[in-house]
Amino acid sequence: MKKTNEKKQISLKTKIGRYLLFFGLGIISVLFVFQVFLLEPMYESAKVKSIISVADEVVRNLETDDLDSIIESRQLRTDASIGVLFPSSEGLEYEARFSRGLQNRLTPKEILENIARVSSSEDGTYLYIGTKEDFGHFDEKLKSIIYTRIIYGEEGDTVVMVSSTITPLDATVTTLQRQLLYIGMIIAVAVIILTYLMYNQIAKPLAAINEAAKQLPSGSYEADERTNRYREAAELNETLTAAAQDIQKADKAKRDLIANVSHDLRTPLTMITGYGEMMQDLPEEKTDENLQVIVDESKRLNALVNDLLDLSKLQEGKITINPEEIDLSDLIRTQMRKYDVYRMQEGFEIEESIEDGLTASADRKRLEQVFNNFMTNAINYSGEKKHIIVKAYAEGSNAKVEVRDFGAGIEEKDLPNIWDRYYKVDKEHVRVSSGSGIGLSIAKEILDLHHAKYGVISAPQEGSTFWFSLPLLNQSRA
Repeated sequence: MKKTNEKKQISLKTKIGRYLLFFGLGIISVLFVFQVFLLEPMYESAKVKSIISVADEVVRNLETDDLDSIIESRQLRTDASIGVLFPSSEGLEYEARFSRGLQNRLTPKEILENIARVSSSEDGTYLYIGTKEDFGHFDEKLKSIIYTRIIYGEEGDTVVMVSSTITPLDATVTTLQRQLLYIGMIIAVAVIILTYLMYNQIAKPLAAINEAAKQLPSGSYEADERTNRYREAAELNETLTAAAQDIQKADKAKRDLIANVSHDLRTPLTMITGYGEMMQDLPEEKTDENLQVIVDESKRLNALVNDLLDLSKLQEGKITINPEEIDLSDLIRTQMRKYDVYRMQEGFEIEESIEDGLTASADRKRLEQVFNNFMTNAINYSGEKKHIIVKAYAEGSNAKVEVRDFGAGIEEKDLPNIWDRYYKVDKEHVRVSSGSGIGLSIAKEILDLHHAKYGVISAPQEGSTFWFSLPLLNQSRA
């Protein structure tokens, strides 16, 4: 049973629908706020700016001969009534030039009241916004805008007055509300259609991919071409297909590893058990030679177990290296003595070409492990030729170590997998040895910890050369 407090996941289709619904509601809300609540303030603000702009233009042209024509043209273009009151040359207070509309819109009392207010203002301007009934002249409650500006001069003051009305927007708001209703209905239908389309084009392919991906643990994934409706879905199909193939290969490789390790464990255990029972039943068989077989096979078992533990620890990051300055030339020569037995007992031809004085910074114990794994691999895969060449030399600013065999070699397609812990190229060419079969994986992990360069050069029937290189400490050799 599922836990009752577990958060229920919603489908992608539902999420798409919600997002589109919120988007549509957001658009309608913005339109509603702007067209219903902000329409009148914005209209009023624009009207005020227009009237002030007209007044500024009239002020700029006070001294021109075209003032009368400018006043008339601006009144027609902006639906504003304009008036200019100049200082009177005959001793009167003002000489007025009014557009025809201003005299009809304002009474002399209103004009004088606005002149009085602008005269007492600090910046020489006065803006009045209110209903006409405030002046007691009209019964209509139309909102008016009157902008008055005074220009001070040596011969007297000039007054510019611009007036206009704000048209009531009640009918406009009602029309917009009705339009918003229609727009909301259209957006609702569009959300439904878009949700359906997006589900079929985006969510449905992902749902099909998700259903097919449930078979991944078994290494099975069959991509449906119908789900490749867009690039990301196609790339996801490719990724999951590759993952299924990797799972199949890993599963097969694990089975092979188990089989190989089981074989490697069974052989020494059989030898130990057989010789132990033989000496138990036949006291005269308790010879040094038979006891040595038991000891050797026990060491072989111990080496296998140690290799498996080392690989596990390396991959989990539980093993660290302790670099120190080492003589790589001395390390190789010392380790090569272990393989004299192969020369004497099994007829191996092992050539050595080791330069002196190759010093590097490395963990000596772990580097010995790498070299011995390379040697064990070469011995196992040397074939009937039993010929191995070991080289250590300076290459530029690096010390390079090579171990070459002349066995069956490796095909190019197998080279990228040769370092995998589960991979084995060809079991038919492997000789019986003390190796665990996972030496190259251990070598790779150790070399990665050293940030060393390494690789393999191989071709079918031409043998293989495994190598690694480390920076030289004595750079003067380069």
